[in-house]
Amino acid sequence: MPHFDDFYAAKLRGSLGVTDAESVLDLRGANRVTAEASLREMIERSRFAKGKTVAVRLDPPPEGGGETLFQPAGRLLLDAKRRGLVERLHTLPAQDGLGFYVALSGRTERPAP
Repeated sequence: MPHFDDFYAAKLRGSLGVTDAESVLDLRGANRVTAEASLREMIERSRFAKGKTVAVRLDPPPEGGGETLFQPAGRLLLDAKRRGLVERLHTLPAQDGLGFYVALSGRTERPAP
């Protein structure tokens, strides 16, 4: 029987969600400016700490349709992934609602001079 890394074993069991994350950033009810500031602060702080996983929760679309924070939050997190600050980025499973599962890279070790 092959031995799987915890991440891949979880993927085989289903999407990683709120219960799998080490912490939750609940942005339900937040406006766009506040939500973006909270995400930026989370990403910036992660640069100085060890990596961790965070479930970012967002409001569902309002009745009859309308704008959500999903796209602006997703763009911000995707940009952080491109810069190497986020290791993994997935949407939350349907049962957890709208949001993202984020694995922050954490502090990078600098080589000794």
